[in-house]
Amino acid sequence: MSARTLFEKVWSDHVIVVSPQGEELLYVDFNLINEGQSFLAFDQLRMEGRTARRPQQHLAVTDHYLPTINRDRGPAGMPNPEIRRVVEMMEENAKEFKLPHIGWSHRDQGIAHVISPELGISQPGTLITCNDSHTATNGACGVLAVPIGGGNQLRHVVATQTVWLKKPGTMRISISGTLPEAVTAKDVILSIIQNIGVGGATGYAVEYAGSAISAMSMEGRLTICNMSIEAGARIGMIAPDDTTYQFLSGRRHAPRGADWDKALAYWARLPTDAEAQFDRELSFDAAHLAPMVTWGTSPEDCSPVNGVVPDPSGIGDGDRRRHVERALDYMKLKPATPLQEIAIDRVFIGSCTNSRIEDLRAAANVLKGRRVSVPGMVSPGSHGVKRQAEAEGLHQIFLDAGLEWRDPGCSMCNGSNGELVAPGERCASTTNRNFEGRQGRGALTHIMSPAMVAAAAVFGRLADVR
Repeated sequence: MSARTLFEKVWSDHVIVVSPQGEELLYVDFNLINEGQSFLAFDQLRMEGRTARRPQQHLAVTDHYLPTINRDRGPAGMPNPEIRRVVEMMEENAKEFKLPHIGWSHRDQGIAHVISPELGISQPGTLITCNDSHTATNGACGVLAVPIGGGNQLRHVVATQTVWLKKPGTMRISISGTLPEAVTAKDVILSIIQNIGVGGATGYAVEYAGSAISAMSMEGRLTICNMSIEAGARIGMIAPDDTTYQFLSGRRHAPRGADWDKALAYWARLPTDAEAQFDRELSFDAAHLAPMVTWGTSPEDCSPVNGVVPDPSGIGDGDRRRHVERALDYMKLKPATPLQEIAIDRVFIGSCTNSRIEDLRAAANVLKGRRVSVPGMVSPGSHGVKRQAEAEGLHQIFLDAGLEWRDPGCSMCNGSNGELVAPGERCASTTNRNFEGRQGRGALTHIMSPAMVAAAAVFGRLADVR
């Protein structure tokens, strides 16, 4: 066979049939479900009298709508009746369709894209779907992870264990060299998005490669793939290697014994062939990267922390100029303002982008022995992460610094659970999006790495962690 990319190998292994219109029917190894709009799919299935084709190859995860405080009070800890009803519907639907469910009281509860790798579900060469735009996170494990809609597409996956998809093009983004001090995976992906724009990878399945990627931990790789969607790609992947294997070894759903040996033999064949061709290739030098912060209302609106707010009058492209003007108006920022002079009102450390143990360690390392100047919260990505952080004493560092230590959940990333940034408040956040109103109506969001958020918390303004 001709040389193929990682994406092409995994895709072809799952194709069942190709339609005359060019779409391909693929087998789904595993499907994750969150509250989102999933009730629409279950309502349709119920009306049609359908059942789950292979219920044990699904996992319903309650993460978006759960509050991160007062869990011990049960449903009473969700005083908003609409939020409580969404959580209840998830539990009811999972029970009716006989799907495994990690609900609000489950010891494994957490954000779907954190617990899937954590439990060893995200295995190289598998196809995983989820009704969430950040499904590509799982691609860090060599998974073909694809976001699907919470209505018809999810209905189709539950009923048939297959999904219709149009095959995208292929793109490789290579990061060579060694990351400078204090530059993290979050800074890498923000730099990529700044360079190519939020539509730069639209229509492609992206493979991240290069020596800087190979040197990253799994936590860093998960952050990179997580924000593929912010660059326009629905799929982001990293080839499996020894780091991947060591991460998965011994996890609950990982193969064991002879099955592990068979899996390793298959996984070793997955990395992109040396002669394989990509439809588009981009390269970046890690040595030129710096800690990044966003100043606008799109992830591409970012700059190194030692930069300044841009002046729209100097932007030649009319559409871009108008976007920057609107962004600065919304963000209440003046052109040429040094980024490190922007005061903040609160901080948030969490989300499926940066809530893993390595992220919490990085933030705690900055906060140890210091006090914060503004309020904020830390929400670990799962109860597994929370237990590990507490065993290491990280929670006490956050508490001693003056931050809240919360339960796991999506929380203040999009505020579905009612945890919002107040109108007009400025938040330094480890989340993935800074759109208008993303963290609440009128909320002003600056996204950055966990260590950068911790530094901002100490100084009460955007700060260079270096």
